[in-house]
Amino acid sequence: MSNIRIDKYLWAVRLFKTRSMATDALRAGRIKLNGMPVKPSHEISVGEIYEVNIEQMHRTVQVKELLANRVGAKLVENYLTDLTPQEEYERIQMARQYSFEKRDRGAGRPTKRDRREIEQFKYN
Repeated sequence: MSNIRIDKYLWAVRLFKTRSMATDALRAGRIKLNGMPVKPSHEISVGEIYEVNIEQMHRTVQVKELLANRVGAKLVENYLTDLTPQEEYERIQMARQYSFEKRDRGAGRPTKRDRREIEQFKYN
């Protein structure tokens, strides 16, 4: 197993839900090796460190071992080392905690008055 494409590897270690999502992220330049964008056909090797930007999360991962097929979530740690700093996880947690636009389940859509109050709070 020496020729594994990066798009297939990222899907196999569960960084992306589908292989096409991994391919799209690679084409958009959201995955980098040594600061340079990587093509979907790039062949990975053990020890390479990639910067992966998924939505607002900036993860740094190192290839531990090659694999061709998708593995269970518990087995991912055998193939991938997560080098992402703890501060990044804390930043994402804080962003989720302070998202003030959450509405209670069953509250329905905001009324015109609610919307105006939300906009006033956000922008003033």
